[in-house]
Amino acid sequence: MIRYALHCKACDEDFEAWFASSSAYETLKEKRQVRCTACNSSRVDKQIMAPAVASAAKKKDAPADPEKMFAAFAEKARQHVAQNFDYVGSNFAEEARSMYYGEQDERPIWGETTEEEREALKEEGVPAAPLPEPFTPPIPKPKGQLN
Repeated sequence: MIRYALHCKACDEDFEAWFASSSAYETLKEKRQVRCTACNSSRVDKQIMAPAVASAAKKKDAPADPEKMFAAFAEKARQHVAQNFDYVGSNFAEEARSMYYGEQDERPIWGETTEEEREALKEEGVPAAPLPEPFTPPIPKPKGQLN
């Protein structure tokens, strides 16, 4: 498909129209079937138009690869968790429970639980959710550990 800017010589109207190809436009023009949208005259000519070439800006705005978008999102989530949450390791259930019952101040934490601990937290109403693998940061090394 090709879009042409057209001009009517009879009424001086400018308008646009779509054609299957440039040769389709020429064929219709010869048969006097290209007509003005305002006065229905067949005295219509193409106007000079800039070609529709994809610019770097348009290419930049093209939809990104969903896998790359997800990977970038997951990396940001991992960084956020690593920088803003305390890693409590296998003590997650005890820490979450302690905050829930007001025994310590609330803070964002992450760690590990067993299936039984997850079920017990759920039954008690302690708000906790699993952190999906793509969003889990590397487990930090204990302080003072060299390797």
